[in-house]
Amino acid sequence: MDELSDFLAIDMRLDVKSVALQQVLNLTGTAEGRHLIVDHQSIIKKVCLLLNDFQHSIGKDASLVLVNLSSDDDLTANLTDAKLGIAKLSCDMIMDPANKLADPACMILSNLTRTLRGSEKVFEIVAPSFQTLLDIFCNEKFNQHGAKLHYLAALLSNLSQLPEMRKYLLNPAKPHLQRLVSFTDYEHSIIRRGGVIGIIKNCCFQTEFHEHLLSESIDLLPKLLLPLAGPEEFDEEDNDKLPVDLQYLGADKTRERDPDLRKMFIETLTQLSCTKFGREYLRSKNTYVILRELHKWEKDENVMVALEHLVNIIIRFEHEMGYDNLKEVEVPEEIAVKFSNEEDAS
Repeated sequence: MDELSDFLAIDMRLDVKSVALQQVLNLTGTAEGRHLIVDHQSIIKKVCLLLNDFQHSIGKDASLVLVNLSSDDDLTANLTDAKLGIAKLSCDMIMDPANKLADPACMILSNLTRTLRGSEKVFEIVAPSFQTLLDIFCNEKFNQHGAKLHYLAALLSNLSQLPEMRKYLLNPAKPHLQRLVSFTDYEHSIIRRGGVIGIIKNCCFQTEFHEHLLSESIDLLPKLLLPLAGPEEFDEEDNDKLPVDLQYLGADKTRERDPDLRKMFIETLTQLSCTKFGREYLRSKNTYVILRELHKWEKDENVMVALEHLVNIIIRFEHEMGYDNLKEVEVPEEIAVKFSNEEDAS
């Protein structure tokens, strides 16, 4: 491995450097190989330097090495070490409009933030660049070489599992979330679409912001319901109660085609239904009729379970709920122990 590291020097002869890098890339195909590489940090540092190699093919292979290494959650702690600088380097690559490897850089950061610990480490490093990253995400033509940067959505979604990130996005004085919700029906990338839905879902865990999320400034409900709506026609009374964006959709209206994303939309609505304000707002906007028609159409069993749980909340009278905020429900100790034992057994 030490000899291999010597061959990865950026000033090494191109053919030798290329063969050595291919060997490293091949090693990343197995867990054993990835751990072997991480144990030799000199190799990772050399690979990072090769991202800026004059030969694009070398830089691309170097980026693939880091993508593969970062996909191993067991290595997150090693790869987010500030001494290696992978997170900062990846962030800088994304923010450089002339960088040809911005897409792999997004993938690296997305991989590193899949775990809570990884998100916390990366958050510390990229926090000063949040505003810039949001601006880049919303500018589809930012990269001069056509990098799509769709995995920025996955990165931001992963980071939104942190309360600090959610509060940043939900700041009423800033239009951060308003800019992101416009991508809930983005047709060109399921990664971008799914990442934005994940961000919104995580933000809905902040029950104190439900009124803000459903206010006119964000107008979140139509963005959540529109992907779940089909071409069905409603009578005038039902139609008039719906948000304006869901009235008279037309015969060519289609639903979100990915069942996992449909489930995420439903789970986000369920989070909004945890508060009395959210439940009453959803009822007042005739959310039920959209869910009713979706129930007739839906074939995926996992989506149906989530949908029926949401409908069960929406159709109940408020006096039956017992709590204004369902997150404040106290589970009896004997029930909690039972659930815990069942989880351990499984």
